[in-house]
Amino acid sequence: MKHYLLSVVTPADGVPPAPEELGHIMRRVEGFHRELQEAGAWVFDGGLSAPDTATVVRAKDGDTMLTDGPYIEGKEYLGGLSIIKAPDLDAALVWGRKAALAIGLPIEVRPFEGEVEG
Repeated sequence: MKHYLLSVVTPADGVPPAPEELGHIMRRVEGFHRELQEAGAWVFDGGLSAPDTATVVRAKDGDTMLTDGPYIEGKEYLGGLSIIKAPDLDAALVWGRKAALAIGLPIEVRPFEGEVEG
């Protein structure tokens, strides 16, 4: 069994959904997470705060330097993630499609290196 990262690709200049629409989205996401758990594919999931809340830690000359904000400015950012277990990429892509339908944003599906137990 492999682990896969399902990344929620969020537009940096996107307009947040209205509260009513957000409620519908969150119910679909909760259903998606429940389905993952019932199938034994769920490992972890979570949403992330906006990029401007980030702090970047860089190593330099045996010390570290802290910088406010995201490492890279971009048109999109990682808005949330799920880590799942799936037997292969095709199965992970099925979960990626379900995530995209639930959330309404693009989902990047990427395998972790190596195999995992269970």
